[in-house]
Amino acid sequence: MATREPCVTDEWYHCYNRGVDKRRVFGHRRDYERFMSLLYLSNGTKAETVSERFKVDLQSILADKHVDRGEQLVDIGAFALMPTHVHLLLRQLQDNGIARFMQKVFTGYTMYFNSRNDRTGSLFSGTYKAKHIRDDRYLKQVVPYILLNPAELFAPEWKRGKCDIRMLRREILAYPYASVDEFFHANKTGLGRITTASIKEYYDALPSFGAMLRDARAYYADLPPEV
Repeated sequence: MATREPCVTDEWYHCYNRGVDKRRVFGHRRDYERFMSLLYLSNGTKAETVSERFKVDLQSILADKHVDRGEQLVDIGAFALMPTHVHLLLRQLQDNGIARFMQKVFTGYTMYFNSRNDRTGSLFSGTYKAKHIRDDRYLKQVVPYILLNPAELFAPEWKRGKCDIRMLRREILAYPYASVDEFFHANKTGLGRITTASIKEYYDALPSFGAMLRDARAYYADLPPEV
């Protein structure tokens, strides 16, 4: 069995995983918000868990000034949660940081999901995948691909250029389980506590929605099947 090479510190990676047998891993708003809470609480060298908190809703956790995560493991540049899969753009800040972060997030969510649904066993399809982002040009294709991934919920053929751009822009900006609105309108949603604004430093000016669609399609063409 092939062994994945360790991620390189200070480098960006597109990390993704999907439900085992392509099953739904998010069924309700509380599921999505639990995963987003874990993206925030798990990003540190110290142990912070949702179950130890009296208020477990996402906004209360993000607003809690007593959270002590220790030193961050990763920068989260962008994320998108879909009913059956997850996309993350991560920059490793410490050696083995991505592996530690992903293990904490996916183990924590699987325990939550299994307990809530009276099931046992794996929830996700093996270990996560990590695709190295080799240069800035590639990064500017990955960012829109992740942010616009929810487009398939509203326009299944968007990756092939078949969509109503105005409708899609409206639906994407309203989608609450991705960091796309935070990317365009910083601090509007509170998700800036999860993601890093440093991803915008790679842009002289933020791209238009149409330009992001083109870049996302270009990245999609370079991906293996089922991503």
